[in-house]
Amino acid sequence: MADRTVPGAVAAQAALDAVQRYPHEAIATARRVLAGPADAGERSTAERAIGLALRELNDLPGALRHLRRAIRVTDDPRLRALARMSLGYVLANAGRTTAALRAVTLALPLLTGADAGRARMQRGVVLHYRGRFDEAVRDYAVAVEIAQREGDLLLEARARNNRGLLNAHRGSGRGPDDDLHRAAAAFSRLGLDLAAADARWNSGIATGQRGDVAGALRCFAAVDAEYRRLAVPRPALLLDRFELLLSVPLIDEAVEVAATAVTELRRQGMASDLAEALLARARAALLAGDLVTATEAAAAARSRFRRQGRRTWATFARHVELRAGYAQGVRSPALLAAMVRTADQLDATGWPGPALTTRIEAARLATALGRTGRAAGLLATAADSRRRGTASRRAQGWYALALRHRLAGDESGAARALRRGLAVLDGHRASLGATELRAHSGAYGQELAAEGLDIAVRRGTATRVLAWAERWRANALRMRPVSPPGDPDLATALTELRMVSTALEDALLTGHPVQALRRSQARLEQRIRELARGVDGGGELLRPPGVRALAPALGDAVLLELVAHRDRLRAVLVRDGRATLHDLGPVAEAVRVARLHRFGLRRLVTTGDGADARAGVAHTAATLDRQLFDPVRRRLGDRPLVIVPIGALHAVPWSGLPTCAGRAVTVAPSATAWLRAAGRVGPAGPPVLVAGPRLPAAEDEVRQLGTVLPSSRPLTGTAATADAVTDALNGAGLAHIAAHGRFRADNPLFSTLELADGPLTAYELERLTSPPGCVVLSACDSGRAAVRPGDEVMGFTAVLLALGTRSLVATVLPVPADLTTALMLDLHRRMRAGAGPAVALAGAQRAFGTGEGAAHATAAAFVCFGAG
Repeated sequence: MADRTVPGAVAAQAALDAVQRYPHEAIATARRVLAGPADAGERSTAERAIGLALRELNDLPGALRHLRRAIRVTDDPRLRALARMSLGYVLANAGRTTAALRAVTLALPLLTGADAGRARMQRGVVLHYRGRFDEAVRDYAVAVEIAQREGDLLLEARARNNRGLLNAHRGSGRGPDDDLHRAAAAFSRLGLDLAAADARWNSGIATGQRGDVAGALRCFAAVDAEYRRLAVPRPALLLDRFELLLSVPLIDEAVEVAATAVTELRRQGMASDLAEALLARARAALLAGDLVTATEAAAAARSRFRRQGRRTWATFARHVELRAGYAQGVRSPALLAAMVRTADQLDATGWPGPALTTRIEAARLATALGRTGRAAGLLATAADSRRRGTASRRAQGWYALALRHRLAGDESGAARALRRGLAVLDGHRASLGATELRAHSGAYGQELAAEGLDIAVRRGTATRVLAWAERWRANALRMRPVSPPGDPDLATALTELRMVSTALEDALLTGHPVQALRRSQARLEQRIRELARGVDGGGELLRPPGVRALAPALGDAVLLELVAHRDRLRAVLVRDGRATLHDLGPVAEAVRVARLHRFGLRRLVTTGDGADARAGVAHTAATLDRQLFDPVRRRLGDRPLVIVPIGALHAVPWSGLPTCAGRAVTVAPSATAWLRAAGRVGPAGPPVLVAGPRLPAAEDEVRQLGTVLPSSRPLTGTAATADAVTDALNGAGLAHIAAHGRFRADNPLFSTLELADGPLTAYELERLTSPPGCVVLSACDSGRAAVRPGDEVMGFTAVLLALGTRSLVATVLPVPADLTTALMLDLHRRMRAGAGPAVALAGAQRAFGTGEGAAHATAAAFVCFGAG
């Protein structure tokens, strides 16, 4: 870089040229110019360089201060105009778009050649911020033409980058990818690594806008690493990550990212981006059901947008406010008028997605107010979206058409439209390779499936209720999983996480500081999520089975599929090729009693089995049993039972209920998943027996199981490492793992089984290529799962069933090691004698879990998932 011996003009220009490549060094060089005998022009250029470098470092107040000095210190019209141009850019970043537009417009007449091109580009940026998109695109196009005429590659790259980003956000077909790729290539040729990274990040945005979530995630992960290498903060880019998370939707993570963006951008004084972050917080809160936060954040964002002269963005914020009001139960003509007006404004200003959502909700409001003609008109407009746009937008269009058909009394037409909408979402889900993304994507089908289910329930047809329940339920398990077994980066990150987690556990046990280890753990988990999410989708999508397809596989067994319809719990019972529909009472009551029953069983295991505790468990078990089984008891008889629960009842310890005690009971996420598992033939490799550390009873359990399964391969002590266990699981006919287990409700794929070298996560099991036919997890909470919209389950159960495991025996409660071994020995003896896992478990539970104490709770904690 320049020093005192370099002429001031050369050094000042060098500082300006280094702004995007080396902002810290640009500031240092410019300050040396200012400390020396510089003339007014050199001082203006140096001040401008400092201002722009501070903008790169997100110090907007400092940037504005130096750019104003750049204007004041010189009388040269060109230099003043250049400084005003830069000032306008930073004012726009600060949310002062009126002043920004004035500054750039004042600069334009005084500039020629490439300078004029730069000014046109900067005015495009300001117009972009103000929501005047067509004008912004025209200015960017003029800047590209001037740059090409003047041979200014840097100017052309900047203008193309801005135009590509704008067109990507608008969903325009006018070549955003071409602009962004050419911009990144040009920046790289010029040695501007930071600018090239920004352009590549924008390519990720364009990729996400096209619906390629996996591709966008890969792009963001790669560019994130580049930003870390360059040590340049980019807090505003949290908003782009937020948009991608919301597109899946990963709602909890989007809420967290939006909150972080608000905090960081407020600290940095980036008013323009802060307003957008407040809007992001409002949108995430609305989806999360936090209507108070949604209303308050949207109002704050709208106020800021209006002060900044950004009317388009203010309309977007208003849309969120109105939707929050509707969700809170407001039903008034005033709200209807405001929603219709806002939808029209959103359409006119280039926000078709929010306009569509607002218009559909306005139609539903109009229907509630008795204005069916108005509702039909709104739905007709909304239905036009079914032919274009992203998958979620097209699905919403089909939903609007279905609502219009129902309004006209055409329920068959409505059902056809709903099926078309769900088919669009199936294609979107298939494009998502990661289990986590597929599970979360079920949120988009919620309204469509609920509408179809409502049609079926009102008709009272059991087969149609089953078809609609299956059409949306556990869809992630209807697809062949896509895993990255050969991804070395993912393997490295998982190994590092295991090492950090082990060190964290040791530090907690010894009382040493853990803050740095927790930060490392969080960083590695984020890295693993990004790598796992960036897998391309594909694979076969299974059609939900009808009753005729289920009957041969069920044989004498009865399938009971639970369905939540409005506030009632329904059940479709399939027996001997015939389906019947039953009302089981209020959903809320079943969920409440199930939670009390789980709590009572947990108390028996963990705090003792006093008389009061036993009586409480018996009472809740009987109460839940009556609600779930009394309406179907005659048809159920004493046959084996396959239960497909709703998500809130997925962790019920079924054998603890009187009707299920001693009965072969299998739990499946869906009838489709059960039928698929029942048709599988597992591998025939020798059994694998694994004992985790810090659990003396586990090694004893494996040693005793070795006598029951003499051909088995034991892995105990230091031999039971994650790599050794996963290698052994591939191709095994049976696997038994006795270890400490930990369920992670925040991210179930980070649930763990503790092994010799640290925790084995569900993410690692996804990398199995030939999973065991039957898995027994003798570990606390190993059968628990988090439930996402569409009764999508996430955890060890979902991962293993999706990979191809036929049956899984696992716990939905903590279990004491000393009581578990006897139960496990009996289970394996029965399976060795030829009983299926569900029959063997029922027999072992019946023999072991008599009475109402800790032994009963331990036996009840085990559930057979899959095919049974």
